Amino acid sequence: MSRNPSATCALFAAGRSAGRRALVLALALAVSAALAGCKSEQPAAEAPQPVRVMAVLAGQDVRATSYVGVVRARYESDLGFRVAGKITERLVNVGDAVAAGQVLARLDVTDLQLAREANEAELAAARSNLDQATAAEARAKDLLARGHVSQAVYDQRRAALDEAKGRFDRAERNLTISRNQADYASLKADAAGIVTQLPVEVGQVVAAGQLVVRVARDGEREAVVAIPETRIAEIRNASSEVELWASSARRYPARLREIAPQADAATRTYQARFSIVDADAAVALGMTATVFAHASQSVQSVRVPASAVINDGRGPAVWVIDGNGQRVVRRPVTVRNFGQNEVTLSAGLSSGERIVTLGVHVLDEGRPVRIVEQRQPVKLAAERGNSPQ
Repeated sequence: MSRNPSATCALFAAGRSAGRRALVLALALAVSAALAGCKSEQPAAEAPQPVRVMAVLAGQDVRATSYVGVVRARYESDLGFRVAGKITERLVNVGDAVAAGQVLARLDVTDLQLAREANEAELAAARSNLDQATAAEARAKDLLARGHVSQAVYDQRRAALDEAKGRFDRAERNLTISRNQADYASLKADAAGIVTQLPVEVGQVVAAGQLVVRVARDGEREAVVAIPETRIAEIRNASSEVELWASSARRYPARLREIAPQADAATRTYQARFSIVDADAAVALGMTATVFAHASQSVQSVRVPASAVINDGRGPAVWVIDGNGQRVVRRPVTVRNFGQNEVTLSAGLSSGERIVTLGVHVLDEGRPVRIVEQRQPVKLAAERGNSPQ
């Protein structure tokens, strides 16, 4: 085989040139792929979050708390017989109106009449004995004056007379007691009112003093409510009103009459009684009533929907729209009280600021927002209140 050095060199040069072109082409493809990959990873522009906002309105709010209770009479009498016996008549029912002196129930008077008759007989015997002792003392006194009997004999007659007088007085008083006991067999109302409780029936044997009839007296009506210990000082200085659940169209002025000196063992609340001023026939016993207690001083407050307040573990806050209307800012607030659908704030917001009222739990402070609806501000209603729980 013949070797040609010139041909060999030409072939080698041609191979090197082809390899260089292939390398350049591979590098160009790699760079193009890398540039294409970088372009596809660029994030798209974020869409604004749609929000519903409301402009807040601050104002002076009179603090008002409410407490639910019942209407009761100021004076309630628990009536019972002053003697024991068996009930033979019950002349009233629950809800009946009674007058002062009206008979409510009666006992069997058989034994009481027998006792009275026995005391009448005892009084007659004591009177006869007294007459005899009086005559004997008079004779002894006359004989003593004429010297026919001794002083000792007269003293005996005088002592017998004194004993007869004592026996007569005792018999007379026993007869009075037995007559009174016979009268006690009829239970009478001591004042006009309404029967609210009647826990006995005809034929039942009752003890002396046992509750037979409870009468709520006519006159002043009260609302009885339970007050938590944290509100005791506040309730003493507050002005109060009473509203009936049966008729919310009218409120009656009320006056705090008393607060129990000791808390209830079960609820740890203090019973308070509010006198209802100018109570009319619409204020019936047993009705459910709400006592509104208005604080003596007003405070600057803002009322917002309950859906606007968020608490993610860092305390209550709201989302406030910034100045350009494109972002939201988390703003801590101070809650004064919670209502059914609204929350009253005592600090954190000013009049005119706009807050988000819907979807507050999904907002991101870093994303833009788009206002889709604007609610009217919630006005303060100082005359309404909520009972603290």
